[in-house]
Amino acid sequence: MSWLPSGKLSRTERSLTVATGVALLGAAALLLAAPLTAAVAPERLTASGGIPAFLAGEFEDPSGYARRPDGSSLVFDRRRHRVYTVDAARTAVTPLIEIGYEVGRVLRPTSFDVADSGDFVVADAPGRQPRISVFRASGGIINTFSLQTIELPRISVGIVVLNGVAAARYTGVTVLISQPERGVLVSEYSVTGAPQRQFGALRRTGHERNPDVHLAHNAALPLPAPDGGVYVVFLAGEPAFRKYSAAGALEFERHIQGREIDALLLMQPTEWPRRSVDDVSYPLVLPAVRTAAVDRRGRLWVAMVTSHVYVFDRDGEKIRTVQLVGAGVLTPDSLWFARDGTLLVTPGLFNFAPPIG
Repeated sequence: MSWLPSGKLSRTERSLTVATGVALLGAAALLLAAPLTAAVAPERLTASGGIPAFLAGEFEDPSGYARRPDGSSLVFDRRRHRVYTVDAARTAVTPLIEIGYEVGRVLRPTSFDVADSGDFVVADAPGRQPRISVFRASGGIINTFSLQTIELPRISVGIVVLNGVAAARYTGVTVLISQPERGVLVSEYSVTGAPQRQFGALRRTGHERNPDVHLAHNAALPLPAPDGGVYVVFLAGEPAFRKYSAAGALEFERHIQGREIDALLLMQPTEWPRRSVDDVSYPLVLPAVRTAAVDRRGRLWVAMVTSHVYVFDRDGEKIRTVQLVGAGVLTPDSLWFARDGTLLVTPGLFNFAPPIG
């Protein structure tokens, strides 16, 4: 998977994008070169299926993959600004949501998430105004609402933003968004756009005197859990996550550690150069976490930028270290669990059937 975008960039953006890729690839090379004993070697899970190659080739940048209750699949193609369906027999691809700024279409999308019902949300930014669109499984629009947000320091890989509205998650009833710029970790909205609640105190980072970096190290993925609670997985800085109850009370916090990411942690910077995107200047803060998801048993799966995926039980204790293998070892862009426990992954549009143990 390339970290370099295909669009036209300024000389500064090209330099910073190359620097991003070099840093991440360098960390991965160090980790792959490090000898692993049998006792600590990560478990490898091999794909059990997925979207056939002749259909997968229809997509330019498949960045989200989920299954509807009728067995058909949804594929979010970020670069084409579209959501597609793949029939249950996996014989055809059909556009479901088209590109556009109008209600019911998407433009400059950053996030995609699917509820058990097959209903889904897409976050986009037509005219640089963050917007959330909630769709039925059939593609019909339920509602669209805009968010009044202040500019938040970006956590990105290349030009793909991971935080803010790009981290939106859908519970099937409400939308969870990471908004540390409001002084809280998670903001929850109804499908009509009405604020429901905010919870989660910002963590201490040691960079409180540098507000942009402090906020960037509090950017997170808010993930609904089967018990009604919410996991909050921090994207940058010291790898960690928290679990909040259904009432929004903190249950525990855990640091993410492992031999596989030692080299990555040793490369954490003490200074952050700035980049300009859309005439806004941000510190260049690289992620440690690429994506995460919660399985049907309430276990948290956290995909690091090194291709390693850590699995934590409902008490926050690490129980597995895995690598997902499709055509090769994957560095996941998205993880999504179907009702039967099957794990759906991009890139590659692969399916995995993780062992129950």
